[in-house]
Amino acid sequence: MTRISKRAETGFNQTVPRVPLPLLFRVFLPFAGGYFLSYLFRVVNAVIAPDLAADTGVDPAQLGLLTATYLITFAAFQLPLGILLDRFGPRVVEAVLLMFAAAGAIVFAMSTTLAGLIIGRALIGFGVSACLMAAFKSYVIWFPGPMLPRINGFQMAAGGLGVLAAFAPADLALRFTDWRGVFLGLGVLCVLMAVTVFTIVPESTRKPVPERFSRQIQGVFQVFRSLTFWRIAPLTMLSQAGFMAVQGLWAGPWLRDVAVLDRAEAAACLSISAVTMIAGFIILGFITETLAKKGFPVLYTAVAGMAVFIAVLGAMAFGAPVPPQLMMGLFGFFGTAGILSYTALTLSFPSRLSGRVTTGINLLVFLSGFALQWAMGAVINQWDSPLPGRYDPAGYQAALFMVLVLQVLGLTWFFISLLLKTRLSDQAGEE
Repeated sequence: MTRISKRAETGFNQTVPRVPLPLLFRVFLPFAGGYFLSYLFRVVNAVIAPDLAADTGVDPAQLGLLTATYLITFAAFQLPLGILLDRFGPRVVEAVLLMFAAAGAIVFAMSTTLAGLIIGRALIGFGVSACLMAAFKSYVIWFPGPMLPRINGFQMAAGGLGVLAAFAPADLALRFTDWRGVFLGLGVLCVLMAVTVFTIVPESTRKPVPERFSRQIQGVFQVFRSLTFWRIAPLTMLSQAGFMAVQGLWAGPWLRDVAVLDRAEAAACLSISAVTMIAGFIILGFITETLAKKGFPVLYTAVAGMAVFIAVLGAMAFGAPVPPQLMMGLFGFFGTAGILSYTALTLSFPSRLSGRVTTGINLLVFLSGFALQWAMGAVINQWDSPLPGRYDPAGYQAALFMVLVLQVLGLTWFFISLLLKTRLSDQAGEE
């Protein structure tokens, strides 16, 4: 059983050394650009959904399945990705995979059938599957441990910029082209980003001795057998999955059908959620680092943030009288809290396992995200449409309530496991 290391449990108590500015540009910016594209792909369907549905004739359940295909292929590659990152390094792995994302964007743009769209979306999910984990792996290599919450927060903020670009700018682009043109442009950007990562990111001078494949597999089992991992994994995966399921697709239709906003107003609200998401990643990263230096564990900060996010989701599910602009702002800000637990988990395991730790939790997050995004569409589809192209508000309420209950269960498990851990520690002390 892997125990939580002291630096993860009690926080950072050391001064953060300075990192050379050129290194920040050569390591951070290329990976941040890749994650920008990854997040843009993840949520752009929330904007193009009306045009996509009208052009292809997909219903809510099919739209949920189509959009969530990104998440399932993303998830399916996480464990092999962890092994590849630990063996070949983040630079090569991400550059190669981004070329698959480019191919997927082109296939998606050229498809006229649901099957073709699913294939294209699947290639996109596979191709961007390394964009966050490769960054996390690279930052473990290049940056000091006390700096990780902050640098990881800025990395996630780059994803927030991708969300922002997927909303108002994508809505603006649709005035000059259609959704197919948008995806063709994204395919070109993927090629450019792959070249950038491969040519600019430096090779590490601290290359680990390659492990035998059997030992790498043992490392995966070591992570998944750890009680430390499973203490936080359920809450993290359900919090992040609920966030991406709503933000990546159903937030746009919810603003249209429940908040009764027109397209421009809904795009503005989604942009607000993107801006607060960026702020959340940065601000919560700084708060976490500050509290950790004072002895407050990173993990507890993450759980507190996820608990607030559950309250926000509950307000959406029960139709609280909150202006949609404020609701989406809170949703974007506190939806970022789950990523803090990635840092806590990374610091709880040996650095040689860092790729497998982050991809392990990411596997669970994206599998859950796929299931929730599809399930929400299936739930919404149980109610008859009040008007063509619109969905019944009761369907959204039921779908959000489903996600809410699952997250509450995840939070309950965390406290139960924490109580069990305390009792076991007390018993061990008495012995």
